[in-house]
Amino acid sequence: MISRFVALGDSFTEGVGDDDPGSPNAVRGWADRVADQLARHGEVAYANLAIRGRLLPQVLAEQLGPALEMKPDLVTLYAGGNDLMRPKVDVDTLCDDYDAAVAQLAATGATVVLFTGVDGVEDPLFRRMRGRTAVYNEHVRLIAARHGARLVDMWALRALRDRRLWSADRIHLNTHGHTLIAATVLDALGVAHSVTPTPLGERVVLDRRQQREQNLRWAREHALPWLGRRLRGESSGDGLRPKRPTLSPLTPRGRDQRG
Repeated sequence: MISRFVALGDSFTEGVGDDDPGSPNAVRGWADRVADQLARHGEVAYANLAIRGRLLPQVLAEQLGPALEMKPDLVTLYAGGNDLMRPKVDVDTLCDDYDAAVAQLAATGATVVLFTGVDGVEDPLFRRMRGRTAVYNEHVRLIAARHGARLVDMWALRALRDRRLWSADRIHLNTHGHTLIAATVLDALGVAHSVTPTPLGERVVLDRRQQREQNLRWAREHALPWLGRRLRGESSGDGLRPKRPTLSPLTPRGRDQRG
């Protein structure tokens, strides 16, 4: 039985895109949903150390040590997505560090869950990252096999190609997307759950003019501000603390005992 769950990573694990004013950092996300479902099977303490904008070296430097001290029996780890958006990233070196971190986590006897990156083939920007993402994914698959980790293969989740599962910034999953990932993680763990992805029906096909208008709006409202932060050396996570920095109990119904 899982009794101590620690989630590590960046915005994906923090829950950015799944807005919830009643949750810490005002976001919920897939990891909170997984924790709620685990709590339906017994007492669970949950920590979420993820912070948006973090690069993989930052995730490991800031979160790995505290996670090991918590002695979890379940750890989820996803990091590297922000690194892959940088054109000069050394994927091989990046994944060497990732491998060493997963080795430490696995050596504790905890169940470790890893994730591949998403296939961005249908998006003009992320299609350019497809090659380095594929190399990263092969490393992650090998790391998972080497250390006996569970793998959530987001590259193979074709539903994630549907833009309706993504926020307007095209980088973060929305509530629909986080719900799908929560269900997929629980399935990978073999945990019975009641998380059901929302049926969205047939996608509306946009003509070229509509696509161009959407792309221009996205560039103006999201891409340019992101580029501005990059040029200023700023991160969306500057000044933020982890949403759940310590293990805290959930009731069997999944409601935080702190209210």
